[in-house]
Amino acid sequence: MMTTSEFLRLLLDPIRLAVAGDSVGGAGDLDALAERLGVDKREVAEARGKLQASGLVTEAGLDREMLRSIAQSLPTDPPPTAEVVAGPWSAAELDILGRFFSGGRLQSIPTNLSKRRVILERLSQEFEPGLRYEEADVNFRLQLFYHDYAALRRYMVDEDLMSRAEGVYWRTGGRFENEPPPAEPQGDDA
Repeated sequence: MMTTSEFLRLLLDPIRLAVAGDSVGGAGDLDALAERLGVDKREVAEARGKLQASGLVTEAGLDREMLRSIAQSLPTDPPPTAEVVAGPWSAAELDILGRFFSGGRLQSIPTNLSKRRVILERLSQEFEPGLRYEEADVNFRLQLFYHDYAALRRYMVDEDLMSRAEGVYWRTGGRFENEPPPAEPQGDDA
């Protein structure tokens, strides 16, 4: 089986990548591909030959089983750390945290408002109620979780999880210690 690094080295060549893409639906037309790429047909034929020698492309086209096997061998993101998921979270909220955090880092800010609210509530746990924080300290704490700390800070203020005045922030919302998680939504039995 081809290793992930061999696969990447093979497809980092733009002509081989184009030949592989052209082979998805079956063996492509070398003349037409060479014309589209603006290269000599010999270069396209050499690229296909290397792909066929690797087993990634056959006379019938791209070997999808090999592609699946390579995809399954790719490393997966680590689950969120225990610190990220510690706290009063419902099962649905833990699922959201698990989908958006990898290790201790937020992978993306959800566009869905209810999911974003869970993420922001988790981040609000990083700030002690009653304490005042300079903007630089808020930025530093949020930057530990995500590169766009300014967006997180803005969302936290917009969601009334933090308040701001004269460059100073304080926590005004979110869950507090020993507070139970919200009830799971009940399905409509009717």
